[in-house]
Amino acid sequence: MEKKSVAVPILCHGHSRPVVDLFYSPVTPDGFFLVSASKDSYPMLRNGETGDWIGTFEGHKGAVWSVCLDTNALRAASGSADFSAKVWDALTGDVLHSFEHKHIVRACAFSEDTHLLLTGGVEKVLRIYDLNRPDALPREVDKSPGSVRTVSWMHSDQTILSSCTDMGGVRLWDVRSGEIVKTLETESSVTSAEVSQDGRYITTADGSTVRIWDANHFGLVRRYNMPCTVESASLEPIYGNKFIAGGEDMWVRVFDFQSGNEIACNKGHHGPVHCVRFSPKGESYASGSEDGTIRIWHRPFDP
Repeated sequence: MEKKSVAVPILCHGHSRPVVDLFYSPVTPDGFFLVSASKDSYPMLRNGETGDWIGTFEGHKGAVWSVCLDTNALRAASGSADFSAKVWDALTGDVLHSFEHKHIVRACAFSEDTHLLLTGGVEKVLRIYDLNRPDALPREVDKSPGSVRTVSWMHSDQTILSSCTDMGGVRLWDVRSGEIVKTLETESSVTSAEVSQDGRYITTADGSTVRIWDANHFGLVRRYNMPCTVESASLEPIYGNKFIAGGEDMWVRVFDFQSGNEIACNKGHHGPVHCVRFSPKGESYASGSEDGTIRIWHRPFDP
């Protein structure tokens, strides 16, 4: 079967330096939204369907490494090299809270119930901020074995998932006890870890490998060898029948979940792809690159 390729993605300009993180909101009554992090220090909010620019969050003084939106897309959060994590009003662009850290913040995530913000970074400390009491000291989980690269919430905010920049594996933490309850072993450091929309799977990228894990029993469901080093991977959220991956060869590829066969290859970026994410409806997906652009790709495969 001949591989298909999308001819023209939606091209989103605006960032002046590499785009290093992307995050889609769930579908809200106002549609869904896409927020991007860049080394230019200015997170940007866009319409998730059209890619149209909505606004820029201004206030960081260093590269922004991580961004997220809460469940209702009313607030955004960002983690930065300026040693801070900020929470923003996604409607006005105003800073609601600024949480100072002692080193670079590489990752942030809102809890599912939107009341908590989780951060991690070079300090090797996971911090949980209560957004209902933003002036209170955060709860600290300080046993991360390495510099934190990614963080996510799972299991109705009962479990935290994290990976490190300087060692392999994904660690699962029991929020109540603060203890690591499981490590999903990988050969290389995990640069991307995504919990699927239905909570069933964890999709990870390490080196030139994409792995899909059972998010409840923690077994390895699938392992795929990629044609190059990949930095990010994302599972199609509605049917779970395909996934995307992007990395150092500048291409964004679509693969079949069952067979691992490549079913589409999208070319257009002029630098390594740092992040890929499926939209919440699964009809499109976005990629962010070293070239400073975001591309939104629509249906490069049969439904």
